[in-house]
Amino acid sequence: MEFNIEKYHLKSTSLFDFLTPNESQLIKNKLVRMEFLKGDSLFKENSFSKGIYIVRKGKVKIFQTNSEGKESIVYFYKKGDYFGYRPLLANEPHPVSAVAMDNVVISFMPKELFSSILATSSNLARHLLIVLSKEFSVWINKMTVFSQYGVKERVALSLLILNKVYQRAENDNALNISINRDDFAGFVGTAKETLVRMLRIFKDEKIITTKGTKIIILKHKVLLDMVADM
Repeated sequence: MEFNIEKYHLKSTSLFDFLTPNESQLIKNKLVRMEFLKGDSLFKENSFSKGIYIVRKGKVKIFQTNSEGKESIVYFYKKGDYFGYRPLLANEPHPVSAVAMDNVVISFMPKELFSSILATSSNLARHLLIVLSKEFSVWINKMTVFSQYGVKERVALSLLILNKVYQRAENDNALNISINRDDFAGFVGTAKETLVRMLRIFKDEKIITTKGTKIIILKHKVLLDMVADM
């Protein structure tokens, strides 16, 4: 059976695809441009959402922090992705923190605007329900696989997921995945030292090459073969 990366990575869709032209224009006129430097916090775990974040440039990591301060990275958002609406819909605090992985530009939709549009747009409400369902499936699939497989398979799958995060063209497999080893280890769910050893093995086997924090996948099919049974 062919491996399906979309079980572990949510395909991006535009929030505006599900709005009428008038609704889209109303929102765009009231969006607030926000800029964050690498390492800046967008929001913290247990804080209440103030609105919706639409990524215009850069990447954002979403993570939880344990009692020892170790980050467990749940997801990465890139250009075109949007987040922050789940706590608003549930009227609950953020279950995660969000930090800029590089210099990030955000179009911010205040919660009052989001609530007013949601109340009148059945298309948007239906779309968000679908996205919530898909995101839940993606996270459950990742948690299940990462609890059942060893580090080698988890690193292989993580590289394929990151390939999608950093991908610009559909068939672009030899691209730079620019991620520091602490973040990568937090996503894989292993110690940094263990991750570094596994990346070294992949490099020795010519599956990847590295330059500083950058990783380039050389043998995409080998990684697919490692995760074929997932």
